[in-house]
Amino acid sequence: MTSSRSRLLWTVLVVLAGMCASMLLASQFALHRALQNESDLVERQLALYAQELSQRIDRYRTLPEVLALDPQLRDALTHALDAREVDALNRKLEEANGASDSSTLTLVNTQGRAIAASNWRDRHSNVGEDYSYRPYVTQALATGRGRFYGIGMTTGEAGYFLSRSIVDEQGRVTGLIAIKIVLSELERGWQQTRDIVMASDAHEVVFLANQDEWRYRHLTPLSEKDIAEMDATRQYSDQPLRPLQFRRERQLADGGFVARIGDPVLADPVLWRSIALPDSDWHLHLLHNARASTIASYWASVTAGGVWLALAMLVLFVRQRQRLSNLRQKSRQELETVLHQHAQELRTAQDGILQAAKQADTGLSRSLQHLPQGVVVIDADLNLVAWNSRYVQLFRFPPELMRVGAPIEALIRHNARRGLLGANPGEDAIRRRLAHLREGTSHLHESAKSDGTVLEIRGNPMPDGGFVTSYADITSYKNAARELRSLADTLEQRISERTRDLDAARREAEAANRYKTRFVAAAVHDLLQPLNAARMFSSLLRSHLHDDAGRHVADSIEGALAAQDGILNSLLDISRMESGQLDVHVRDFALGPLLQVMQHNFGIIAESRGLKLSAVKSRHVVRSDEALLRRILQNLLSNAIRYTPTGRVLIGCRRRGDQLRIEIHDQGPGIPESLQREIFEEFRRLNEGHDQDRGAGLGLAIVERLGKLLGHEIGLRSELGRGSVFWVSVPLSRQPASTVPAEASAMASEPRSDAPLRGLSAWYIDDDAPSCAATGALLQRWGCDVPYAGGPQGALQFARAGNAPQLVLLDVRMGEFHGPDLFGELAGIWGQSPQVILVTAERDIALRRHAAERGWAMLFKPVRPSALRALLSQTLLRLRETDSR
Repeated sequence: MTSSRSRLLWTVLVVLAGMCASMLLASQFALHRALQNESDLVERQLALYAQELSQRIDRYRTLPEVLALDPQLRDALTHALDAREVDALNRKLEEANGASDSSTLTLVNTQGRAIAASNWRDRHSNVGEDYSYRPYVTQALATGRGRFYGIGMTTGEAGYFLSRSIVDEQGRVTGLIAIKIVLSELERGWQQTRDIVMASDAHEVVFLANQDEWRYRHLTPLSEKDIAEMDATRQYSDQPLRPLQFRRERQLADGGFVARIGDPVLADPVLWRSIALPDSDWHLHLLHNARASTIASYWASVTAGGVWLALAMLVLFVRQRQRLSNLRQKSRQELETVLHQHAQELRTAQDGILQAAKQADTGLSRSLQHLPQGVVVIDADLNLVAWNSRYVQLFRFPPELMRVGAPIEALIRHNARRGLLGANPGEDAIRRRLAHLREGTSHLHESAKSDGTVLEIRGNPMPDGGFVTSYADITSYKNAARELRSLADTLEQRISERTRDLDAARREAEAANRYKTRFVAAAVHDLLQPLNAARMFSSLLRSHLHDDAGRHVADSIEGALAAQDGILNSLLDISRMESGQLDVHVRDFALGPLLQVMQHNFGIIAESRGLKLSAVKSRHVVRSDEALLRRILQNLLSNAIRYTPTGRVLIGCRRRGDQLRIEIHDQGPGIPESLQREIFEEFRRLNEGHDQDRGAGLGLAIVERLGKLLGHEIGLRSELGRGSVFWVSVPLSRQPASTVPAEASAMASEPRSDAPLRGLSAWYIDDDAPSCAATGALLQRWGCDVPYAGGPQGALQFARAGNAPQLVLLDVRMGEFHGPDLFGELAGIWGQSPQVILVTAERDIALRRHAAERGWAMLFKPVRPSALRALLSQTLLRLRETDSR
């Protein structure tokens, strides 16, 4: 007994110990996996917040640089100002700041006193205030530039200060221009998430947060030096700084950790991830609720414990069955020994005779007893011959009726009295059943009893007369069939409902897609209008600048506008591909001229960055859409130049059967294998590359989508430290090349001289006033005669017979006016139809066909001045050739 109890105790202890161990391991594994997945999501979300913060600051970064070159501001710092001059400076800064409520411009002299500000109308104006103690003032006066985040002493509103020194003609610092950027709108945007988002400065003090109780808390203890520095600069004014109390509970491999927050109090643990912001000593933090990971860990441990217990019970059950089997085997052997001793007594002839007589009396047939159906056998006289016990159980016949030789009619009448033959059965029903048995006809039918039991009745005649009938209980089968029919009806109804829901969802999606297409067209038009004007003003700006610093600023503005142009065009291309509005024209063409164009256009860019671009000549003829293939190669070449710091870039071809692989080799840093799939996603960028030209992360996404659209395979192989190779596989043509496309040669050489434009009479019609002013001035600088540059209504009023120009530059979407329709009215007034160039943001296929049918040229906003000049020169040459004929 003691041994049995000890064995049971040890068994229980082993099961419990194993269960605890499995629960602990499963809990830790599930918690690690869940936290890792959450950490990856938090990292991507944090990168988006960091990008948003950097872009908001970059939006205002160039404004102090430009204003530092303004002659009026530079002159104001060289002498004492009267009230009229101060008022003019205030208005100038107010105009430069525009309608933005998110920034403030301040002009400060070398003593640190503000002499003019864009908020001069406000009650808390900066004008006259002393800011000499502020770091952005001392930094700008000492090093030329400054930056500082703090609470404004005049307005009491926190913001980020960027400053740029102003120098005179002798290179002496005479003052500075500062811009204050308010980031409260950014904080309000962060409030849309349930996570905690906050930014900390070099002292680890939180100055931005999406919840007020987290702001102005320090993440690490402040030293006396830190406190003295913040007091001296009055960075946070009189705002009390409190510690953020937290305790680290778990460190993650990717740098994040799980923490418990004590003040402010959070009930659940949080996953804490941080990221350093570029070009600053700030850090951005995101605290994500880790309750979901804890719940996942809990359920994993419960599941593991349950599985362990189930396995343990199964093992114990198997062992118990083995022991019982052994005991039964032993008992069987002992029983067989006893039976063997009495076998002769039980098998005597007398016992056999008695058993046979008993069987004959009762009518029970041993051969029928094993059957699951109830069976009854009658002879030719319709008397009972044999039956089994299942037949008696089904109908609960009394013992006195069940005897050999009893008429079957007695059993039928007994069932009729109990209502088993239907309600109120008469003599006719009994006679029909007896007649059926006499005829000996086979039958098969079902019968339902009053208690719900369903019997399958099958009758067959016997060769020597008589009849055998079987009764099978099929109640469970019928119930299952009814349930299956009910389930099928329910499923059919659900499928019908889901079909209706999907059809409604499809209609909503189609409506939303149509709305999105209209919205994108309108949004692109509105976005490209001011960008087009900015490109034209930027082109004019260089002619008014005579020093290297000014030209450098103009080049920076032109580069920023070009980058913005590229981003908008990329977004527009993606939208057109998603909506199926991108036309594809596949034909056979020679690849060589296209590669020459690529080398010519991108060779200049590569040379400006100290790189060498080489192209291997090709005589192959390929089958593709030339314009879309050019876009693929442009994006791949642009990426190769962007991410190659030194060395060379090569473009060449390799033949692979009936395919031609166009490869672009670079000597960049290479791409890790883990990122080689992700770089083809939208807005996915690597950290390498030129800081001022890192792109928006759309180039490779467009390459992959264009490859799928054309059926061209896009590939990549790369090795860290040894560069990358991007390639596109294009089918070779089976036919010889036709002539080189005219547009390729046109692109390879743009007119450089302004002389062909002199004397050209042109109108510019657009509803955007800045675009009209900028384009009109640019055309006049090129020597054109511009009688009119304005809106559509003014054009109708200014037009009259005889003043038609040689050329009309015309927008398409102008409020209630449509460009082609407006031109029809103008042509009717002039009595002639000048040459037309559509300058528009519309990229509709129908508009292109309409322009091609009328022989009109098209330029898409924002217009590159070089492209506009080239098209004008070609148009003027054609006009002169036509006149000479």
